[in-house]
Amino acid sequence: MAMKIERLTPLLGAEVTGIDLAAPLDADTHKRLYAAWIEHAVLVIRNQKLTPPQFAQAARLFGDLMQQQLAKFTLPDCPEVGTISSRDLPVVDGKLHVRGENYHTDHSNFPEPPKATMLHAVSLPSKGGDTQFVDVRAAFDQLPEEMRRKLVKLRSPHVYESSHSPRKMAALSPEERAKVPQTLQPLVIRHPESGRAALYLNTGRMEGIEGMPQDEAFRLIDQLYTHATQPKYEYRHAWRAGDLVIWDNRSVMHQANADFDPSEYRFLYRIMLKGAPLQPVAD
Repeated sequence: MAMKIERLTPLLGAEVTGIDLAAPLDADTHKRLYAAWIEHAVLVIRNQKLTPPQFAQAARLFGDLMQQQLAKFTLPDCPEVGTISSRDLPVVDGKLHVRGENYHTDHSNFPEPPKATMLHAVSLPSKGGDTQFVDVRAAFDQLPEEMRRKLVKLRSPHVYESSHSPRKMAALSPEERAKVPQTLQPLVIRHPESGRAALYLNTGRMEGIEGMPQDEAFRLIDQLYTHATQPKYEYRHAWRAGDLVIWDNRSVMHQANADFDPSEYRFLYRIMLKGAPLQPVAD
């Protein structure tokens, strides 16, 4: 069966069928798969059943693996693969508190943030637990021209946890926190392969905007976040058994949902791919 790629929304996301990532891909199929990921930013590869080493090998089709940051959320016999498990999450007032609620892009405080994140569904609840994505390329394109010209000149400090963060980050000791990187990131980045410009936002980590009064800076960040998370920019992924999803952190933001029964088991493998310093649209 030949690989088939079908668009999921007019702006982003594509469904891939007809391939088995547990087996080697020929060069042409690999090239088409990679190009589809760059174009569509989110690929949903259906009907996979991968062991952790096979998942890691599939990830290498798109880039180099990034070392897992938290050893307690990795597989002991395959530490290059991380895990997302409902059994690791606290339950407060009958509701799970998941890592990743609120739209964001992963590890934006790193000087070289991961270019991609991949998840592979192992066990799913009967309903809920969707992952949502928004296209920050289209969100930038559809801003007024005057606003675009202003934004491309701006940079924001990204820290472990912003003083205005809408979600709590994992608790760290003072020693651990001292080791966490922070950096200035462009508010608008250019994709190194597609050349497309995109907003670069993470309200959980952005500590204002360089050279701007704090109240004005956070108002602008909130304005841009509200604009970028409109439903017209969204693809909402309802997980199916065997799904492997890879997304481009330079093109989309994503968020998790805790809207499933906390007594049901949700377990996914997770890998991030090494990135490079972000390219501003305007130097």
